[in-house]
Amino acid sequence: MAGALLLPLATFVPRVPSLLHNVPVRPDCRHFRGDLPCRPNKEHGYTCAECPVYAPAGKRILLIKLGAIGDVIRTTPLLRRLRHEHPGCFITWLTLTPAILPQREVDEILKFDYASALQLQARRFDVAINLDKEKEACALLLNVRAEAKFGYTLREYDGVPWPVNPQADHKYLTGVFDQLSLANIKPYVQEIFELCGFDFQGEEYVFDAHDDRGYDWEALPPAAQGPRIGLNTGCGDRWTTRLWSTEKWIELIHGLQAAGYAPVLLGGEAEHPRNLELQAATGAAYPGTFPLPQFINLVHQMQGIVTQVTMGMHISIALRKPTILMNNIFNPHEFDLYGRGQLVGPNRQCVCFYRGTCKLGTSCMEDLPAAKVLQAVRESVPL
Repeated sequence: MAGALLLPLATFVPRVPSLLHNVPVRPDCRHFRGDLPCRPNKEHGYTCAECPVYAPAGKRILLIKLGAIGDVIRTTPLLRRLRHEHPGCFITWLTLTPAILPQREVDEILKFDYASALQLQARRFDVAINLDKEKEACALLLNVRAEAKFGYTLREYDGVPWPVNPQADHKYLTGVFDQLSLANIKPYVQEIFELCGFDFQGEEYVFDAHDDRGYDWEALPPAAQGPRIGLNTGCGDRWTTRLWSTEKWIELIHGLQAAGYAPVLLGGEAEHPRNLELQAATGAAYPGTFPLPQFINLVHQMQGIVTQVTMGMHISIALRKPTILMNNIFNPHEFDLYGRGQLVGPNRQCVCFYRGTCKLGTSCMEDLPAAKVLQAVRESVPL
């Protein structure tokens, strides 16, 4: 309009006093969300003014451990030490597999994606730990703001993953030189504790057995048939040199049955055809395949587990089951069974360290007798 007086837009916006000046809000509380009502408000109607469960968060800690699932599981002992060293701390865990983490023990679980990476870089932490050498994880540790950083970052000028603190040097070097990896005598859990500046004191995994789901396991052998021994028959498709032949599994199953144990076949979709074959040949129980939480609870029903180095192995250790671990291509010192179970290997020296194919044509796993595994079960799971 001709001759109209042009005023700044802010002139037309009514100035309303902020409600935050009149309504008490406690964003430092570990329950407070900011984008949604907190659980105490949703479940009990509490507000910050008179909240009986107000709990100010202590140090803010970011833990980056993306995958694989087994490595995420065996990182959980760190939760115990972090809680001990930093009482009241608020732990944020970034991962590719949120469902595997203990929901009650981690304050904030984020799935690794663009949205999570974006908001983490806008926040400030007291401690940030990255246990992965994947470049995206290293880049995130480089860019996140934290008073103290542990683990691996990214060198800006060449994009190479690099230790961010001296304590990370050992674990870093064993991952880039096979000679050092072969000579290493420290279990993985001890290595990651030392990487964070802690001494490992035998802290157990933190894990959820999903006993509250009410799963029906009537198909499992009853207690009268003897201790249930779970047989995790697969090993994934990356390092197939770990595989044990069908004939060996059949021999072990018959030996277990004769000794008074109740073998139960375990696995996922990849193991399904083999487990059906083993069931048909031996009559061993095979309940089928299940989603991850139900599979975890199935493993929890066992009195012992026979497995290769797989996700099932980590689940078994986390559930504190006697674990008979069949290993050939990995450094045996890497695995801590916490005094439960035994590690058994072939009767000839493996020459295929971290290899997916055997240099000699036939995997040395064929030189692991079923009788040797059976004896380890007998010693670890008494009748």
